[in-house]
Parts: sequence; structure tokens; C-alpha cells
Amino acid sequence: MGCFRALICIVFPPLAVIDRGCGTILIVFLLTVAGWVPGAIAALVINYMAVQEQSR
Repeated sequence: MGCFRALICIVFPPLAVIDRGCGTILIVFLLTVAGWVPGAIAALVINYMAVQEQSR
């Protein structure tokens, strides 16, 4: 995960997972609405897992 993607995860989490699918965007959006920190953490974890999966 690049620095720009990590920064987007922190600033606006739903935008960071826009290429992961509609369900993922919805979950991260709802977590962000419930509280900014859960949304940011979810976006970081989802992007980290995607990078790990790509490197296999």
C-alpha cells in the first residue's frame, strides 16, 4: 500500500476502498458515519489485506 493510499484511508476512508467493490464501500461508509476511527481502521485493514493478496 502506497503512502497516498494510506493517507486517503485516514482522510476519507470510503474513497480508499472504491476499487474493492460495492459491499466494501458500503461497510466502510457506515463505519465512517458511526465514527471516523472505525472507518479509517477498516479501510487500512482492507487495503493492507488486498496488497498482501496481490503479492502472492
